[in-house]
Amino acid sequence: MLQHIRAVLFDLDGTLVDSAPDLGAAVDKMRVTRGLPSWPLEVYRPLAGAGARGMLQIAFDMTPEHPEFIAMRDEFFDNYQNALAVKSKLFEGVEDVIRDIESRAWSWGVVTNKSSRFTEPMTQAMPLFKSAGAIVSGDTTPHAKPHPEPMFEAARRLGLPPEVCLYVGDDERDIVAGRAAGMKTVAATYGYLGEKNDFTLWGADFHIHAPKELLHLLAKA
Repeated sequence: MLQHIRAVLFDLDGTLVDSAPDLGAAVDKMRVTRGLPSWPLEVYRPLAGAGARGMLQIAFDMTPEHPEFIAMRDEFFDNYQNALAVKSKLFEGVEDVIRDIESRAWSWGVVTNKSSRFTEPMTQAMPLFKSAGAIVSGDTTPHAKPHPEPMFEAARRLGLPPEVCLYVGDDERDIVAGRAAGMKTVAATYGYLGEKNDFTLWGADFHIHAPKELLHLLAKA
């Protein structure tokens, strides 16, 4: 089923990088400056994959319909941009997976909905990403996931047809985008699933519960 694979593409937050500590810190700073008590990381982690929307929902019970949402979102973005690679780190086993991919002379890359404003400094701060053949952000193309265009763009940058790419992500939109692009998909269940996400309903071809489990799948390719 994977014998044709020649490249692996990944989502960023919640799949390759545990960015929840810095995302949580950015919104927690907003609480503290307003005289509210600081909350531990565990409160923020489940919705880290939802970015500003998720963080503001947890910290202030605020939805995008709130009249102050845009101003609060921008404050969150500024806080995060100023400290986005402080405590964020690769999930355990990610480096082993990338080394295995490279040992096969395959290509690898990133397709994230994270804005390039944040993607570029984060990936530049982590040496691992120097070998990525493609890094596609949420604003690289006119559409973000679940639209397949970012997936097609990554494949173009790798110089490969989409159907020889495997896509790994921790959100339903990752799987929808990958499938729409004709890629085999892997649901990373160790990521930021939230409390109500049932990954078994996403339609992914495979599921992994830790990064190193991907090594077992790649061994079949």
